[in-house]
Amino acid sequence: MTEGADFQLGPDLRGKRIVVAMSGGVDSSVVAALAARSGAETIGVTLQLYDHGAAVGRTGSCCAGQDIRDARAVCDRLGIAHYVFDHESRFRDSVIDQFADEYLAGRTPIPCVRCNMGVKFTDLFGLARQLGADCLATGHYVRRVVGPEGAELHRALDPARDQSYFLFATTAEQLDYLRFPLGGLPKPEVRAIAAELGLGVAMKPDSQDICFVPDGDYAGLVRKLRPDADTAGEIVDLEGRVLGRHPGLIHYTVGQRRGLEIGGQAEPLYVVRLDAAARRVIVGPRRALAVAAARLSEINWLGGGYGGPVHAKVRSMAKPAPARLDGDRLVFDAPEYGVSPGQAAVLYAGERVLGGGWIAETESAFAAAA
Repeated sequence: MTEGADFQLGPDLRGKRIVVAMSGGVDSSVVAALAARSGAETIGVTLQLYDHGAAVGRTGSCCAGQDIRDARAVCDRLGIAHYVFDHESRFRDSVIDQFADEYLAGRTPIPCVRCNMGVKFTDLFGLARQLGADCLATGHYVRRVVGPEGAELHRALDPARDQSYFLFATTAEQLDYLRFPLGGLPKPEVRAIAAELGLGVAMKPDSQDICFVPDGDYAGLVRKLRPDADTAGEIVDLEGRVLGRHPGLIHYTVGQRRGLEIGGQAEPLYVVRLDAAARRVIVGPRRALAVAAARLSEINWLGGGYGGPVHAKVRSMAKPAPARLDGDRLVFDAPEYGVSPGQAAVLYAGERVLGGGWIAETESAFAAAA
């Protein structure tokens, strides 16, 4: 096994108690192995978040059916305790229902962040405390670095695996208690550790982005939860001229080009914004997607006294862009594209995560220039 792979757990935890959040995948399974190897008493905890239909036996999901059985098998292999807690109703109320409501409001939600903010970190934090643990360890690909002002959140060393965007809402109190042993490891090495230990999940596929949508049909799930989601409406241009009809706002996101079914236009049109109150899809040329600034809500700050330049990441796959935060207003140095209400804006200083917030509103650079 790789020497030093458990460096982020720290020598101070030897002989103490570690609770490991186990989803049934290879990442959290390896974390449990590293925790047990550190000499600490290790307890695996799995939250049952949902268990419906095809998710029960499907691999590549998270916290349901087969995944729970996989987590238990890993704990048996490692000789550590494993507990399962049913948080299905809380997950449904705080994540799934909010996911549907956000789509109905014309926003593009990120349920993985909401899950981390609530069920996974807040609830697991409380459970770990109740179990008398000295820390809670997870399989997320981020790094916890102790700086002059305390624990800091940093990107993973492997940029292809970095999950810091989804953890911007981690509080300073939680960060003090959390450990992320995989932040300095590439995924192939994690799988190699699992194989070396004979863990049955060594080659298990990674979980999909939204675990509670087994077939990837987001619109279908929203339609099931909110029957009025398919109410049709107008597709209009920036001046309000009707160009066509749409079958429901849930089928559209800001920046979308395909599926508009609008012909005979002088140039390609994109979804510029969604007007939930009027059930309208507003479209325009690509330049109309340029955003000068965004207002953020529920801002979480992890930067301490940092006051230097920042880079803002407005989508999980976006490149961080130079910006400045003025109160709750995020101002981009140059017009940014693909900024959508409901998504998160995460702020960085180099490799360090300074925090972030939810994009509530945007200010168009196109309108300012016009």
